[in-house]
Amino acid sequence: MPELPEVETVRRGIEPHVVGRRLTAVQVRDRRLRWPIPDDLEARLQGRRIDQVQRRAKYLLLLLDNGDRLLLHLGMSGRLWVLDRLTPTVKHDHVDLELDSGQLLRFHDPRRFGAVLLWPAGTPPHVLLRDLGPEPFDPRFDGDYLHLRSRGRRGAVKNFIMDGAIVVGAGNIYAAEALFHAGIRPTRAAGRVTRPEYRRLAEAIRVVLSEAIAQGGTTLRDFAGADGAAGYFQQDLYVYGRENLPCRRCGTPVRRLVIGQRSSCYCAVCQR
Repeated sequence: MPELPEVETVRRGIEPHVVGRRLTAVQVRDRRLRWPIPDDLEARLQGRRIDQVQRRAKYLLLLLDNGDRLLLHLGMSGRLWVLDRLTPTVKHDHVDLELDSGQLLRFHDPRRFGAVLLWPAGTPPHVLLRDLGPEPFDPRFDGDYLHLRSRGRRGAVKNFIMDGAIVVGAGNIYAAEALFHAGIRPTRAAGRVTRPEYRRLAEAIRVVLSEAIAQGGTTLRDFAGADGAAGYFQQDLYVYGRENLPCRRCGTPVRRLVIGQRSSCYCAVCQR
């Protein structure tokens, strides 16, 4: 599943092509995504201008000139393409947003776990967004915040930072990498991690995500940016996917275990 850096890469990729453009036509070919596409979506979007492209966690938001927002989620295999309006469709091209520039924004999703939903202006926060924690780049997010939220928690610290109600964006790949750089073993109880360690961890989360965004995300089997180019942050991964390979810091073979049904790699020497 695309994680925060991949989604931010897509946001930056489509932004210059869609901001300031009006939607001249909307075509929905299949409404059967994870949540059904609203029946009135075409009528609600027709003629609207896209003023901003925002991101909240792993959701993209197209802010329209009437205050409505179009909420997009890539699910496990979704992609957004900026294409010429006459580009032929292929299987799983579910939605086209035609622009007054002669281009279109096409939503493609083979597994149909993504979403194309409307968040009307003047309504409460969308149910998919209302319980999310702070962004990792939000000033509210720091080591003191993590330390406060972790008190009394016995679960693994890796699961703790992957909880979207605590902080968004620290998915499996980036949580493993941040814990390595902070020197914290992923299995430690969240409530036993100290305040100084959480300060290191909060900074590591920001740095790892910033570097991944700068490099276009992590290359995985389904991810590509809006221009079709794969990210290449995986070249810089220290532990994720490196089971039995030597630690890039100390040379000790990287270990793998399963935490909360997710594969997790770590260095037994560098992480305590």
